[in-house]
Amino acid sequence: MERIGIYGGTFNPPHLGHFRAARHAAQVLHLDRLLLIPDRIAPHKQIPEGSPAPWQRLEMVRLGAEDFAEVSDLELRREGPSYTYLTVQQLHQQYPDAKLFLLMGTDMFLSFSAWRNPEIILEHAALGVFYRGDADEAAQIEAVKARMEAAGAEIHLVDNPVTAISSTQLRRMLVFRCASEFLPESVERYIYENGLYATDRDYKNLSIDQLRQTVVKLLKPNRVAHVLGCAQTAGELARIYGVNETDAVRAGLLHDITKALDGPLQLTLCRSYGTMLDDFSTKNPKTLHALTGSLVAQRIFGENEAVVQAIRCHTTGKADMNLLEKIIYVADYMEPNRDFPGVETLRSLAYEDITQALKLGLNMTLDMLRSQNREISPESQQALAFLER
Repeated sequence: MERIGIYGGTFNPPHLGHFRAARHAAQVLHLDRLLLIPDRIAPHKQIPEGSPAPWQRLEMVRLGAEDFAEVSDLELRREGPSYTYLTVQQLHQQYPDAKLFLLMGTDMFLSFSAWRNPEIILEHAALGVFYRGDADEAAQIEAVKARMEAAGAEIHLVDNPVTAISSTQLRRMLVFRCASEFLPESVERYIYENGLYATDRDYKNLSIDQLRQTVVKLLKPNRVAHVLGCAQTAGELARIYGVNETDAVRAGLLHDITKALDGPLQLTLCRSYGTMLDDFSTKNPKTLHALTGSLVAQRIFGENEAVVQAIRCHTTGKADMNLLEKIIYVADYMEPNRDFPGVETLRSLAYEDITQALKLGLNMTLDMLRSQNREISPESQQALAFLER
Protein backbone atom coordinates (compact mmCIF):
# COMPACT_ATOMS: atom_id res chain seq x y z
CA MET A 1 0.00 0.00 0.00
CA GLU A 2 1.36 3.39 -1.01
CA ARG A 3 1.98 5.76 1.92
CA ILE A 4 1.29 9.42 1.11
CA GLY A 5 2.06 12.36 3.39
CA ILE A 6 0.02 15.58 3.25
CA TYR A 7 1.55 18.78 4.60
CA GLY A 8 -0.52 21.92 4.16
CA GLY A 9 -0.32 25.44 5.45
CA THR A 10 -0.06 29.08 4.57
CA PHE A 11 3.71 28.90 3.96
CA ASN A 12 4.01 32.67 4.29
CA PRO A 13 6.87 32.34 3.62
CA PRO A 14 7.97 28.70 3.51
CA HIS A 15 11.19 28.26 5.49
CA LEU A 16 13.73 25.63 6.45
CA GLY A 17 11.64 24.66 9.48
CA HIS A 18 8.85 23.57 7.15
CA PHE A 19 11.10 21.70 4.75
CA ARG A 20 13.28 19.98 7.35
CA ALA A 21 10.27 18.83 9.36
CA ALA A 22 8.55 17.50 6.23
CA ARG A 23 11.65 15.69 4.99
CA HIS A 24 12.22 14.13 8.41
CA ALA A 25 8.60 13.00 8.66
CA ALA A 26 8.84 11.37 5.24
CA GLN A 27 11.77 9.30 6.50
CA VAL A 28 10.31 8.40 9.90
CA LEU A 29 6.89 7.46 8.53
CA HIS A 30 8.37 5.67 5.50
CA LEU A 31 6.35 7.74 3.08
CA ASP A 32 6.41 6.88 -0.60
CA ARG A 33 5.17 10.34 -1.58
CA LEU A 34 4.95 13.68 0.17
CA LEU A 35 2.54 16.38 -0.96
CA LEU A 36 3.10 20.00 0.07
CA ILE A 37 -0.16 21.95 -0.31
CA PRO A 38 -0.27 25.74 0.20
CA ASP A 39 -3.73 26.93 1.20
CA ARG A 40 -5.75 29.54 -0.64
CA ILE A 41 -7.58 31.01 2.34
CA ALA A 42 -6.44 29.84 5.78
CA PRO A 43 -9.53 28.98 7.89
CA HIS A 44 -7.76 29.48 11.22
CA LYS A 45 -5.93 32.78 10.72
CA GLN A 46 -5.96 35.91 8.63
CA ILE A 47 -3.13 36.31 6.16
CA PRO A 48 -1.37 39.63 6.92
CA GLU A 49 -1.93 42.58 4.64
CA GLY A 50 0.69 42.82 1.92
CA SER A 51 1.39 39.07 1.81
CA PRO A 52 2.32 37.49 -1.52
CA ALA A 53 -0.41 36.21 -3.81
CA PRO A 54 -1.32 32.53 -3.41
CA TRP A 55 0.48 31.61 -6.62
CA GLN A 56 3.64 33.29 -5.32
CA ARG A 57 3.49 31.25 -2.10
CA LEU A 58 3.02 28.17 -4.28
CA GLU A 59 6.11 29.06 -6.30
CA MET A 60 8.19 29.55 -3.15
CA VAL A 61 7.14 26.11 -1.89
CA ARG A 62 8.11 24.61 -5.25
CA LEU A 63 11.53 26.24 -5.06
CA GLY A 64 12.16 25.04 -1.51
CA ALA A 65 10.83 21.53 -2.02
CA GLU A 66 13.49 20.79 -4.64
CA ASP A 67 13.17 17.08 -5.43
CA PHE A 68 12.14 15.57 -2.08
CA ALA A 69 8.42 16.41 -2.30
CA GLU A 70 5.61 17.14 -4.74
CA VAL A 71 3.86 20.50 -4.58
CA SER A 72 0.12 20.62 -5.22
CA ASP A 73 -2.14 23.54 -6.13
CA LEU A 74 -5.19 21.54 -5.07
CA GLU A 75 -6.36 24.09 -2.49
CA LEU A 76 -5.50 27.08 -4.64
CA ARG A 77 -7.86 25.79 -7.32
CA ARG A 78 -10.71 25.43 -4.85
CA GLU A 79 -12.85 28.45 -3.97
CA GLY A 80 -13.50 29.47 -0.37
CA PRO A 81 -11.62 28.62 2.85
CA SER A 82 -9.09 25.80 2.53
CA TYR A 83 -10.68 23.29 4.89
CA THR A 84 -8.44 20.28 5.43
CA TYR A 85 -11.31 17.78 5.51
CA LEU A 86 -12.14 18.66 1.88
CA THR A 87 -8.52 18.16 0.88
CA VAL A 88 -8.31 14.80 2.63
CA GLN A 89 -11.59 13.68 1.05
CA GLN A 90 -10.38 14.66 -2.41
CA LEU A 91 -7.04 12.90 -1.99
CA HIS A 92 -8.77 9.78 -0.65
CA GLN A 93 -10.92 9.71 -3.79
CA GLN A 94 -7.87 10.27 -5.95
CA TYR A 95 -5.77 7.61 -4.18
CA PRO A 96 -8.35 5.12 -2.78
CA ASP A 97 -5.79 2.40 -2.15
CA ALA A 98 -3.20 4.61 -0.43
CA LYS A 99 -2.65 5.23 3.29
CA LEU A 100 -2.76 8.96 3.98
CA PHE A 101 -0.80 10.75 6.71
CA LEU A 102 -1.76 14.33 7.56
CA LEU A 103 1.29 16.17 8.95
CA MET A 104 0.96 19.05 11.40
CA GLY A 105 2.69 20.89 14.23
CA THR A 106 1.81 20.46 17.88
CA ASP A 107 -0.14 23.73 18.00
CA MET A 108 -2.43 22.49 15.24
CA PHE A 109 -2.72 19.09 16.89
CA LEU A 110 -3.81 20.58 20.20
CA SER A 111 -6.55 22.55 18.46
CA PHE A 112 -7.54 19.71 16.12
CA SER A 113 -10.90 19.04 17.80
CA ALA A 114 -11.97 22.60 16.85
CA TRP A 115 -11.27 22.05 13.14
CA ARG A 116 -14.09 21.77 10.61
CA ASN A 117 -15.24 18.12 10.49
CA PRO A 118 -12.20 16.52 12.18
CA GLU A 119 -13.97 13.13 12.18
CA ILE A 120 -13.88 13.08 8.36
CA ILE A 121 -10.14 13.69 8.43
CA LEU A 122 -9.57 10.86 10.91
CA GLU A 123 -11.76 8.54 8.86
CA HIS A 124 -9.39 8.80 5.91
CA ALA A 125 -5.97 9.70 7.37
CA ALA A 126 -3.56 9.08 10.22
CA LEU A 127 -1.99 12.11 11.87
CA GLY A 128 1.76 12.74 11.92
CA VAL A 129 2.54 15.33 14.60
CA PHE A 130 5.85 17.21 14.60
CA TYR A 131 6.85 16.81 18.20
CA ARG A 132 9.63 18.67 20.01
CA GLY A 133 9.18 16.88 23.32
CA ASP A 134 9.32 20.10 25.34
CA ALA A 135 8.60 19.37 28.99
CA ASP A 136 5.86 21.98 29.21
CA GLU A 137 3.86 20.47 26.35
CA ALA A 138 4.71 16.76 26.62
CA ALA A 139 1.97 15.86 29.11
CA GLN A 140 -0.66 17.79 27.17
CA ILE A 141 0.33 16.17 23.87
CA GLU A 142 0.30 12.68 25.37
CA ALA A 143 -3.10 13.27 26.97
CA VAL A 144 -4.69 14.44 23.71
CA LYS A 145 -3.03 11.58 21.82
CA ALA A 146 -4.34 8.99 24.28
CA ARG A 147 -7.86 10.40 24.14
CA MET A 148 -7.94 10.44 20.34
CA GLU A 149 -6.46 6.96 20.03
CA ALA A 150 -9.09 5.65 22.46
CA ALA A 151 -11.68 6.98 20.01
CA GLY A 152 -10.02 5.13 17.12
CA ALA A 153 -7.63 7.72 15.68
CA GLU A 154 -4.13 6.78 14.49
CA ILE A 155 -1.53 9.24 15.81
CA HIS A 156 2.21 9.24 15.17
CA LEU A 157 4.51 11.60 17.06
CA VAL A 158 7.42 12.56 14.83
CA ASP A 159 10.48 13.88 16.63
CA ASN A 160 11.14 17.23 15.00
CA PRO A 161 14.64 18.58 14.26
CA VAL A 162 13.51 22.08 15.16
CA THR A 163 14.35 25.18 13.18
CA ALA A 164 13.00 27.56 15.77
CA ILE A 165 11.30 30.38 13.89
CA SER A 166 7.76 31.24 12.98
CA SER A 167 6.69 32.76 9.69
CA THR A 168 5.71 35.93 11.58
CA GLN A 169 9.22 36.26 13.00
CA LEU A 170 10.73 35.46 9.64
CA ARG A 171 8.82 38.32 7.99
CA ARG A 172 10.41 40.67 10.53
CA MET A 173 13.85 39.19 9.87
CA LEU A 174 13.39 39.76 6.14
CA VAL A 175 12.83 43.48 6.76
CA PHE A 176 15.94 43.51 8.97
CA ARG A 177 17.91 41.69 6.24
CA CYS A 178 19.01 38.81 8.45
CA ALA A 179 16.80 35.88 7.42
CA SER A 180 19.34 33.85 5.42
CA GLU A 181 19.83 31.19 8.11
CA PHE A 182 16.18 30.19 7.86
CA LEU A 183 15.50 30.18 4.12
CA PRO A 184 16.61 28.02 1.20
CA GLU A 185 18.74 30.19 -1.05
CA SER A 186 16.28 29.84 -3.91
CA VAL A 187 13.37 31.04 -1.76
CA GLU A 188 15.31 33.99 -0.36
CA ARG A 189 16.41 35.00 -3.85
CA TYR A 190 12.81 34.82 -5.11
CA ILE A 191 11.58 36.99 -2.22
CA TYR A 192 14.12 39.75 -2.84
CA GLU A 193 13.89 39.60 -6.64
CA ASN A 194 10.13 40.09 -6.42
CA GLY A 195 10.15 42.55 -3.52
CA LEU A 196 7.92 40.34 -1.38
CA TYR A 197 7.20 41.26 2.26
CA ALA A 198 8.11 44.88 1.50
CA THR A 199 11.76 43.92 0.98
CA ASP A 200 11.93 46.36 -1.93
CA ARG A 201 10.97 49.30 0.26
CA ASP A 202 13.48 51.99 1.22
CA TYR A 203 13.09 52.52 4.98
CA LYS A 204 15.53 55.40 5.13
CA ASN A 205 14.42 59.03 5.42
CA LEU A 206 10.89 58.18 6.54
CA SER A 207 8.82 60.99 8.02
CA ILE A 208 7.76 60.65 11.66
CA ASP A 209 4.29 59.49 10.60
CA GLN A 210 5.71 56.98 8.11
CA LEU A 211 8.16 55.71 10.70
CA ARG A 212 5.39 55.33 13.29
CA GLN A 213 3.23 53.32 10.87
CA THR A 214 6.17 51.11 9.89
CA VAL A 215 7.29 50.45 13.46
CA VAL A 216 3.80 49.45 14.62
CA LYS A 217 3.67 46.69 12.00
CA LEU A 218 6.99 45.25 13.22
CA LEU A 219 6.07 45.13 16.91
CA LYS A 220 4.07 42.59 18.84
CA PRO A 221 0.61 44.07 19.49
CA ASN A 222 1.18 44.22 23.25
CA ARG A 223 4.28 46.39 22.73
CA VAL A 224 2.68 49.11 20.59
CA ALA A 225 1.20 51.27 23.37
CA HIS A 226 4.50 51.28 25.24
CA VAL A 227 6.53 52.33 22.21
CA LEU A 228 4.12 55.11 21.25
CA GLY A 229 4.07 56.27 24.86
CA CYS A 230 7.85 56.28 25.01
CA ALA A 231 8.11 58.33 21.81
CA GLN A 232 5.58 60.88 23.09
CA THR A 233 7.32 61.16 26.47
CA ALA A 234 10.73 61.48 24.83
CA GLY A 235 9.44 64.35 22.72
CA GLU A 236 8.06 66.14 25.79
CA LEU A 237 11.33 65.76 27.69
CA ALA A 238 13.33 66.91 24.67
CA ARG A 239 11.38 70.17 24.56
CA ILE A 240 11.99 70.75 28.27
CA TYR A 241 15.74 70.08 28.13
CA GLY A 242 16.46 71.72 24.76
CA VAL A 243 17.30 68.51 22.88
CA ASN A 244 16.43 67.86 19.22
CA GLU A 245 12.80 66.76 19.49
CA THR A 246 12.82 64.89 16.17
CA ASP A 247 15.77 62.78 17.28
CA ALA A 248 14.06 62.04 20.59
CA VAL A 249 10.80 60.93 18.97
CA ARG A 250 12.56 58.79 16.35
CA ALA A 251 14.69 57.12 19.03
CA GLY A 252 11.56 56.52 21.10
CA LEU A 253 9.79 54.91 18.17
CA LEU A 254 12.73 52.68 17.28
CA HIS A 255 14.06 51.79 20.73
CA ASP A 256 12.22 48.43 20.83
CA ILE A 257 12.18 47.74 17.08
CA THR A 258 13.74 44.27 17.57
CA LYS A 259 12.04 43.48 20.88
CA ALA A 260 9.73 40.95 19.19
CA LEU A 261 12.73 38.72 18.40
CA ASP A 262 13.53 36.09 21.03
CA GLY A 263 17.02 35.52 22.43
CA PRO A 264 18.24 33.11 19.73
CA LEU A 265 17.00 35.41 16.97
CA GLN A 266 18.78 38.34 18.61
CA LEU A 267 21.98 36.33 18.31
CA THR A 268 21.14 35.50 14.69
CA LEU A 269 20.81 39.19 13.86
CA CYS A 270 24.18 39.91 15.47
CA ARG A 271 25.80 37.14 13.43
CA SER A 272 24.22 38.41 10.24
CA TYR A 273 25.52 41.91 10.91
CA GLY A 274 28.99 40.66 11.87
CA THR A 275 28.69 42.08 15.40
CA MET A 276 30.93 40.69 18.13
CA LEU A 277 29.39 40.29 21.58
CA ASP A 278 30.86 40.55 25.05
CA ASP A 279 30.46 37.77 27.61
CA PHE A 280 27.48 39.40 29.35
CA SER A 281 25.51 39.82 26.11
CA THR A 282 26.27 36.28 24.96
CA LYS A 283 25.01 34.86 28.26
CA ASN A 284 22.01 37.22 28.43
CA PRO A 285 20.61 37.45 24.89
CA LYS A 286 17.28 38.77 26.16
CA THR A 287 19.03 42.08 26.88
CA LEU A 288 20.30 42.34 23.31
CA HIS A 289 17.36 44.25 21.83
CA ALA A 290 19.05 47.57 22.64
CA LEU A 291 22.13 46.61 20.62
CA THR A 292 20.21 44.96 17.77
CA GLY A 293 17.71 47.82 17.75
CA SER A 294 20.55 50.29 17.30
CA LEU A 295 21.99 48.22 14.46
CA VAL A 296 18.64 48.08 12.68
CA ALA A 297 18.05 51.79 13.28
CA GLN A 298 21.37 52.54 11.60
CA ARG A 299 21.44 50.00 8.76
CA ILE A 300 17.78 49.68 7.81
CA PHE A 301 16.31 53.04 8.83
CA GLY A 302 19.41 55.19 8.27
CA GLU A 303 19.13 57.06 11.56
CA ASN A 304 21.86 59.45 12.66
CA GLU A 305 24.48 58.59 15.23
CA ALA A 306 22.74 60.44 18.07
CA VAL A 307 19.57 58.37 17.63
CA VAL A 308 21.54 55.14 17.21
CA GLN A 309 23.53 55.64 20.40
CA ALA A 310 20.45 56.60 22.42
CA ILE A 311 18.81 53.33 21.40
CA ARG A 312 22.02 51.41 22.08
CA CYS A 313 22.12 52.31 25.78
CA HIS A 314 18.43 52.59 26.61
CA THR A 315 18.29 49.39 28.72
CA THR A 316 21.62 49.40 30.56
CA GLY A 317 22.79 52.99 30.40
CA LYS A 318 26.49 53.75 30.16
CA ALA A 319 29.05 56.09 31.66
CA ASP A 320 28.81 59.78 30.73
CA MET A 321 25.46 59.70 28.92
CA ASN A 322 24.43 62.78 26.96
CA LEU A 323 21.02 64.43 27.34
CA LEU A 324 19.31 62.52 24.52
CA GLU A 325 20.58 59.21 25.87
CA LYS A 326 19.30 60.08 29.36
CA ILE A 327 15.92 61.09 27.96
CA ILE A 328 15.39 57.82 26.06
CA TYR A 329 16.45 55.73 29.07
CA VAL A 330 14.08 57.59 31.39
CA ALA A 331 11.20 57.85 28.89
CA ASP A 332 11.34 54.09 28.35
CA TYR A 333 11.18 53.58 32.11
CA MET A 334 8.30 55.93 32.99
CA GLU A 335 6.11 56.47 29.91
CA PRO A 336 2.37 56.66 30.73
CA ASN A 337 1.69 52.93 30.34
CA ARG A 338 4.26 51.93 32.97
CA ASP A 339 2.81 50.95 36.33
CA PHE A 340 5.07 49.82 39.19
CA PRO A 341 5.95 50.99 42.71
CA GLY A 342 7.93 54.22 42.52
CA VAL A 343 7.04 55.14 38.95
CA GLU A 344 5.20 58.33 39.98
CA THR A 345 8.27 59.53 41.87
CA LEU A 346 10.38 58.82 38.80
CA ARG A 347 7.94 60.71 36.57
CA SER A 348 7.95 63.79 38.76
CA LEU A 349 11.73 63.79 38.93
CA ALA A 350 12.09 63.33 35.16
CA TYR A 351 10.50 66.70 34.46
CA GLU A 352 12.66 68.45 37.06
CA ASP A 353 16.13 66.86 36.84
CA ILE A 354 16.75 64.29 34.11
CA THR A 355 20.11 63.25 35.55
CA GLN A 356 18.64 62.47 38.96
CA ALA A 357 15.79 60.61 37.27
CA LEU A 358 18.35 58.52 35.38
CA LYS A 359 20.18 57.78 38.62
CA LEU A 360 16.93 56.73 40.32
CA GLY A 361 16.00 54.51 37.38
CA LEU A 362 19.37 52.79 37.41
CA ASN A 363 19.20 52.19 41.16
CA MET A 364 15.69 50.75 40.84
CA THR A 365 16.83 48.41 38.09
CA LEU A 366 19.89 47.21 39.98
CA ASP A 367 17.86 46.66 43.15
CA MET A 368 15.38 44.55 41.20
CA LEU A 369 18.13 42.47 39.57
CA ARG A 370 19.84 41.87 42.90
CA SER A 371 16.55 40.76 44.48
CA GLN A 372 16.17 38.22 41.66
CA ASN A 373 19.83 37.08 41.87
CA ARG A 374 20.30 38.09 38.24
CA GLU A 375 23.54 39.26 36.68
CA ILE A 376 24.00 43.01 36.36
CA SER A 377 25.33 44.52 33.17
CA PRO A 378 28.81 46.07 33.51
CA GLU A 379 27.47 49.08 31.58
CA SER A 380 24.81 49.68 34.23
CA GLN A 381 27.41 49.52 36.97
CA GLN A 382 29.60 51.94 35.08
CA ALA A 383 26.70 54.32 34.46
CA LEU A 384 25.78 54.47 38.14
CA ALA A 385 29.39 54.79 39.26
CA PHE A 386 29.84 57.75 36.89
CA LEU A 387 26.72 59.48 38.27
CA GLU A 388 27.77 58.92 41.87
CA ARG A 389 31.13 60.55 41.19
